[in-house]
Amino acid sequence: MIPPRTTRGPYVRPMGAWWRRNPFFLSYMLRESTALAVAAYALVLTVGVVRLAQGELAWNGWLQALKSPGSLWFHGLLILGMAFHAQSWFAIMPKTMPMMAIGGRRVAASTITRAGWGLSLVVTAALVGWIWWR
Repeated sequence: MIPPRTTRGPYVRPMGAWWRRNPFFLSYMLRESTALAVAAYALVLTVGVVRLAQGELAWNGWLQALKSPGSLWFHGLLILGMAFHAQSWFAIMPKTMPMMAIGGRRVAASTITRAGWGLSLVVTAALVGWIWWR
């Protein structure tokens, strides 16, 4: 036996701009979209490696392109995106790590975030110092 057909169609939940309705989801999408800045800079570096493999003339052309005003503005936007990405990464780090305890006491989330920032600054300074020294 065929069941009787209802006059009402199936419920379709509207999905347009769902993430803009809730501040939590808005910040989540903003945080996740900063990964595009990281990907864009990875692409810039990949082009640099390809140009390096193509020879000195291609490499020098790539370096000149990096000195253009448009490239400098682009890199300024990328550094802002990457800074926000790093800030959100270190802010979320205590929430994603297993609980840590030192001396029987739980390590505070702010301590974990500060340790991440401190370690990244030390590694960055060491890398810049090594490049400067060479």
